[in-house]
Order: sequence, then structure tokens, then C-alpha cells
Amino acid sequence: MTTDRTSGRMVLLAALAVMFVVGLVAWRSGGAGTPATVAAGATPAAPAAAEKASPVADVRLELLQSGQRELDEPTRNPFQFKTRAAAPAQTGPRFTAPVIISGPPPPPPAVPGPRPIALKFIGVLETSQGRLAVFKDASGEIFNGAEGDVLDGRFQLLKINPESADVAYADGRGRQTIRLSGQ
Repeated sequence: MTTDRTSGRMVLLAALAVMFVVGLVAWRSGGAGTPATVAAGATPAAPAAAEKASPVADVRLELLQSGQRELDEPTRNPFQFKTRAAAPAQTGPRFTAPVIISGPPPPPPAVPGPRPIALKFIGVLETSQGRLAVFKDASGEIFNGAEGDVLDGRFQLLKINPESADVAYADGRGRQTIRLSGQ
């Protein structure tokens, strides 16, 4: 039983190989005279029949040749430098439009200063040692300090008022008054 199955597979493989070779030859030859076209009854068209069916009119090439004329000599050389011809001289008075100034000149552009201090002044604590200001930064961290203290290593607390606090960067630039927000 296994020999029948094996021989059947061998026959099938041989048939597939023959079909592959026939298809390859037909593809290489451009398909003319392949078994499929011969079986369908198609025959290659005769050259005379193809000329009769052509819709192209008679082309008279001599008419295309007769319209040629000789080219003129070039008047300039694009690779040679020449000065431009002078403009014709104007006669009579030359008029220039007056310049109208409508107001003061614009202010000079602002010099970028230090960034604003990103602290919120949320309250004042009265202690036995004196007043302490309480601040909150953008991340929610709370800082407190007395006048002259450095907060977060970046800001110096200059003065504590009942409704505001004066703060500057630790290096002394960018003084800013922060109003009491209570939040």
C-alpha cells in the first residue's frame, strides 16, 4: 500500500515538473504558439491585415523638413562679463516723496531679566523668635523662613509685611514682591 502511494506521488511530482518547464518555455518565448492559444484557435495576425486596420494616416515627413530655418547669430555671451548700459538721463526736477514720521520712535526691545519667582506666599507665623513667612512652590512643598533666610537654596527672603513678602534670587537679582494668597 505504501508503494502505491509513493508511486502516485512520484507521478504527480513528474507531472508538475513537466507543467513547470512548459510554462517557463512559454513565458520565455512571449506566449506565441503556446498550447493555450493554439487550443483556443487563435492564430497570429497576418502583417497585411494589421496594416489595413491601422488608423494612422499617411505621414509626409518632407513637410516637417521644409519648415526649418537657420538660427540667428547669438548677440550675447552669458559667460562674459559686461557692464550694464547706463539708464537714460532724466530731464527736469527730480521729485522725492517726503518721509512722514507719525509719533515717537518705538521703545527699544526689552532686555530679558530673570524669570519670575515661582513661590506662593500663603501666610505669616508669629513666634517667640519673631515673624516667619510661609511659602509653597509649584510642586506643593512648603518653605518657611525669617527675614534674611535663604529658602530652597535659591531664594532669599528680604522683608515680611502683613500682606506681602519681598523675595529675590539668592544672588541678589530679580527682586519681587509676592502678595499673600492664603492658599
